[in-house]
Amino acid sequence: MLAAIRKFAQSWPARILMGLLAISFVGWGVNQGAATAMAPDQIIKAGSRTIGTLEFRREYDNFRKRMEEQSGQPITPEAAAANGMDKTVLEGVATREAFAEMLSKVGIRPSDKQILAQIEKIPAFFDQISGRFDRKTFEQRLGENGMTPETFDAGLRDEMAGQHWSVGVQHGLSAPRSYGALASVFSLESRDLTYFMLTPQSVPQPPTPTDAQLQAFMNENAAQLTLPESRVLTIVGFSPNPAAAMSGPVDPAELKKRYDFRKDTLSKPETRTIVQIPAKDTATAQQIVARLSAGEAPAAVAKAVGVDAITHEQRPMTAIPDKKVAQAAFALPEGKVAPVQGDLGVSVVKIISVTTGRSISMDEARPMLEAEIRKDMVAEKVYAQTQAYEDAHQGGATLAEAAQKAGAVSTTLGPITAQGVDEKGRQLQGLPPKILELAFTLPAGGESDITELGDGSYFAVRVEKIVAPHVPPLAELRPMLTGAWMQRELVKQLEARAEGFVARLKKGEALAAVAASGGHTIVQVSGLSRQTAGARPDVPNEVLGRAFAAKPGEAWTARAPNGIVVGQVSNLRMEPGPTAARLAEANRTELAGILFREMAQSAQTYARAKLKVKTKPELARAALGFEPLETKGKPEKKK
Repeated sequence: MLAAIRKFAQSWPARILMGLLAISFVGWGVNQGAATAMAPDQIIKAGSRTIGTLEFRREYDNFRKRMEEQSGQPITPEAAAANGMDKTVLEGVATREAFAEMLSKVGIRPSDKQILAQIEKIPAFFDQISGRFDRKTFEQRLGENGMTPETFDAGLRDEMAGQHWSVGVQHGLSAPRSYGALASVFSLESRDLTYFMLTPQSVPQPPTPTDAQLQAFMNENAAQLTLPESRVLTIVGFSPNPAAAMSGPVDPAELKKRYDFRKDTLSKPETRTIVQIPAKDTATAQQIVARLSAGEAPAAVAKAVGVDAITHEQRPMTAIPDKKVAQAAFALPEGKVAPVQGDLGVSVVKIISVTTGRSISMDEARPMLEAEIRKDMVAEKVYAQTQAYEDAHQGGATLAEAAQKAGAVSTTLGPITAQGVDEKGRQLQGLPPKILELAFTLPAGGESDITELGDGSYFAVRVEKIVAPHVPPLAELRPMLTGAWMQRELVKQLEARAEGFVARLKKGEALAAVAASGGHTIVQVSGLSRQTAGARPDVPNEVLGRAFAAKPGEAWTARAPNGIVVGQVSNLRMEPGPTAARLAEANRTELAGILFREMAQSAQTYARAKLKVKTKPELARAALGFEPLETKGKPEKKK
């Protein structure tokens, strides 16, 4: 339905709407000389707005982070460059700046009062103690994100201006009832479908291909048949053996040493729930003490003196920001109310609850500490093994000989691709990707240094042989190619037979008669609609799609999973009634949204054209550290 509705954007009502939108921008008074030369470090110029290399880099970094959060995985610079992420950001920022400039020129600009009110609502800029907007916190948060108050203000103004324009346009936009009715007709129309299927048994089986035919078939599909580069690798692994370390004794002196060092961190500190109410002076503090001691709620007392109560829920002393307040509060008994002089001023604290801390004993810590010591013992053995390997290898032993002298295991495998697939197409299990990544950076005969694999494991790898990309010989591919060639020939015969049936239908023969002449059984589906199509799993999706795209009486073919279908649709109709009326009205809301998106896109396109926006793709890539754009076949411009 959406594809058909979007045609509205090309209709005469839409052109009138777009024309009115463009007329409203004609009176900008845009200086035609605004498209002046760009400064050397400018990547985007849209009217009075420019984006330099530092700003563009920040825009790109923010965009990449959002994409990483959405995909749940990091995006490497190579992947970003290969997928044109620099161009995506460049075009997006250029369009955004052009549209913002357009809105500013036509007078859609939020006031300073609106901007200030919006900034003061953002919790990230609140002071933790007062709970109100704080200028220093505001500037600190912006600095942490590489922004200044001026750049934040400008961005917020653009965002609010865009929101105001969007709300204004949408509130006055309504799709014509006739278009809602058209969408209703599109959704509710039904048709009768008649078809029959040609299966592989409908045509003679093709003969076995000759070598010449198979060779030609190979040449046609050389790209798909080419095997990627593969390598024969010898890998030496240095892995911990926890079982060996578990059987050995633990040095009591080492155990005590670790316990003494870790005792404080392993113990559970005392925690308290404390309510803290800031006071402007000593007299106010005494009033707060009296009211809290009388049993009034801390929130009500704090509100009465114009501040917010701060609750520290089950916090240790180190978690309370003001050290003097923390020390005083942890010296008071549970239920006590007292004024304290902190680093940030006078406060009143009330001790709501006290949870006593607890020290861990040697016996309690022993299992964990012994496990840590044994783990370190294993790591030391692995380190000694790698050192023995290095000594032997530097002494002239081969990689395999050095591994044997060090007591490590070496394994030769391959040929194997960079994705870990062997020559028979099997995925090798248990081979860490890091080994393959490193191995495919080495030349033939190249060896890596000992490299950390993780979890206390290390490895070294040698490339014994490199097998270049190649097409396997015909003898090796014969069974697979024979099957594929015969399948292709079978489909050709089916398609030719189906087209013959279609030609007869176009001449006026009835579909039932045509099907019967070939011994095929017809299938009839009555009252098929877009709303009921999902309830017909017996009809292939390819047939449904072709049926809804065909005109009544038109003969057509469609590929199905088990053959080729020849079909016709007839009796196209739409039943009017309450459902159609309700759907027509409901469609107007969706249509209005489509109209707005089309108008917004047109406005952005118009803004870029009117302002003669300039961009520098090469400088954008350089700012991100990407390789220069391809210039093959293009003469280098003289500076």
